[in-house]
Amino acid sequence: MELVSSHNFLNSQIFKEESSVSQSFNYKEAEQQFIKLLETENLDKQVYENPERVRELEAAIAHALTTAYNSSSQGNNTDEAHLFLHRILYRINRLNLFWYDDLEHYKNERSFYLQWVRNRIEEVWQAWELSHLDRVQLQQTDIKQALIERGEADLNPPISENKQYLREQISVEGYRHLLMIASLDGLVEASRLSRILGGASNEVQATLIRVLLEEYGNGRLKRKHSTFFAQMMAELGLKTEPEAYLNLVPWEVLACINHNFLLTECKRHFLRYNGGLTYFEIVGPSIYQDYMRAAQRLQLSQTAMGYWELHIREDERHGEWMLQQVALPLVEQYPEKAWELLLGYDQEKLMGDRAGSAVVKAIKSNS
Repeated sequence: MELVSSHNFLNSQIFKEESSVSQSFNYKEAEQQFIKLLETENLDKQVYENPERVRELEAAIAHALTTAYNSSSQGNNTDEAHLFLHRILYRINRLNLFWYDDLEHYKNERSFYLQWVRNRIEEVWQAWELSHLDRVQLQQTDIKQALIERGEADLNPPISENKQYLREQISVEGYRHLLMIASLDGLVEASRLSRILGGASNEVQATLIRVLLEEYGNGRLKRKHSTFFAQMMAELGLKTEPEAYLNLVPWEVLACINHNFLLTECKRHFLRYNGGLTYFEIVGPSIYQDYMRAAQRLQLSQTAMGYWELHIREDERHGEWMLQQVALPLVEQYPEKAWELLLGYDQEKLMGDRAGSAVVKAIKSNS
């Protein structure tokens, strides 16, 4: 309690300073300071005894929150603020997964201070994300019918400008850049899904486990989906270590990853997560078709596109499972809260479209 109280006070002081003085922050330096904190022995004790040690970091976070989520903010400064905040969040969230690396990397995984930083960013960020959706309207919707109609529409979405670019214009270097960005998620695929599977058994849980097992190659490493992704990267001369290309990932993509960390770590968001996963599995084959057509046009090898082919085949089945055996049964089980499934579905689509546009923009700017 003392730690939280001291930082609530420090937080209020920072906001007072920012209201009267316009400050400029080097977010890259602030992130490096945060990385050092992650490696600090007895982090909570160190912060409690010497709060000045994190004052500049917290000022940078406060400044970034104001810059990123103030409706009047725009331009490169806003993007830099978003990126800084989501890189901080990602570095905290990824401690929830095991990477078969140095065990000392996890010594602060239950730090109260890291929890405080995460919650502080998430509170402002999530309010901003939710402001883009009409929750009142969703609560007045026929949830089952809406899920079915959305699923039918998203199974074969119209050819957008971005989809056309990926299919018809992306170069080999652009395709490599696509894999670099996607590798942050592709090399640890489905890991977050595992966080919601514990607990009482029923048909919904059984279906979710089946989805996970297929993503994990039914326990065979050579059949695991992330293995196919690594093979694609190796075929194109790319590094296959997780996070090798973290610095290339746009904030919009990091936001999707952090959003899923939040929903899977908080069981209160169980319906919201499964609504989002339903969309993701339904729309997946159409996105992977774009990537596979690009690889075919570029005359790349089968290995350089094998992951997409596998996903197209399996996600068509997963989308049907998620809608019929997860989402719709959950509507029956939670009739008063079922609108949260639709909220999760629409939010995943909104954030996914935003991330997709950011990826195409990054590829074009690198060409």
